[in-house]
Amino acid sequence: MSRRRSSSNEEENEDHDVAEDFEAEQDDGNRRQIRHQYRELMQSMQQNREDLLSSNNNKLTDALQAANQLFAVVQKPREAALDAQLLVLATNLGKEKANQLQADMTVFDPTSFAEDLLSFMGINRLENPDSDSEDEGCAKGYLGADAWQKLGSEANKYFRRTPTFYFMLGSFKTEPPVVRPKVERHKRTSKVVEKVAMPAQLKKMEESHQEATEKEVERILGFLQSYFEDDPDTPISFFDFVVDPNSFARTVENIFHASFIIRDGFARIKLDHDKLPVIEPIAQDSESQVDKDNQPRYQSVISLSHQDWREIVETFEITEPMIPPP
Repeated sequence: MSRRRSSSNEEENEDHDVAEDFEAEQDDGNRRQIRHQYRELMQSMQQNREDLLSSNNNKLTDALQAANQLFAVVQKPREAALDAQLLVLATNLGKEKANQLQADMTVFDPTSFAEDLLSFMGINRLENPDSDSEDEGCAKGYLGADAWQKLGSEANKYFRRTPTFYFMLGSFKTEPPVVRPKVERHKRTSKVVEKVAMPAQLKKMEESHQEATEKEVERILGFLQSYFEDDPDTPISFFDFVVDPNSFARTVENIFHASFIIRDGFARIKLDHDKLPVIEPIAQDSESQVDKDNQPRYQSVISLSHQDWREIVETFEITEPMIPPP
């Protein structure tokens, strides 16, 4: 009894294994068929690329519907990968088709525009029975008397402008305006005259500073005259006279005070044969005073930096100042 049961169990197991093998073989066959259909669909889309991009048909939509039908029976990753590849291809084609459709929409056709314009203006077309061409018969015709006025009225809506300004002077007789004499008005004197009082301490400081400047100018003029009296035939270099090799600040002050001497006509600056400035005093007799008044005066601005001062001292080899400190 036990032997019979064991033999029946073995037969059932063998039948179950055969069924599983048959189902596996059938499943592999279906998967191969699905992959084959996916490859054929992608190959067809690549070969018929121009037809799919055309806006006159719906072949791209049909291809996507076929892909959806195949994806409904996909169960394994291998077939899903093929579906993803087909979706990428369809997406690129759809993007390119949309770009072409947008570009075609913005194309301006001058012939079509002219035909629409003539139709709007009310062209009266004339048929030509002798001509076999339909286009030649349509091209001939004439416009009505108010055709251009009709077009102008329509176009005026899109060219609205602000009304221009018109002068009413053209409606009257033009006469030159009467020039009224200017009446000089006397300025009203303020009843209260406010005097701005300068502080006593500041006023004293200003006066003392002015006196110190005048004294320093007279002192420098005295040095210039004494040097010139000692050797009147040798011109005095302007840089040798004002530059203090030991102090940049004293050099600037000497140039400042020397400018007053030249401004008041007690000295003058000219160029020597080397095109370098030299300074010399001017005699204060009557004849020289007349010449001094008749001579033109020129003004110039001297820019002197600390580096320039050092280079002048080294170039002219100045060791001692000609104007000693006070």
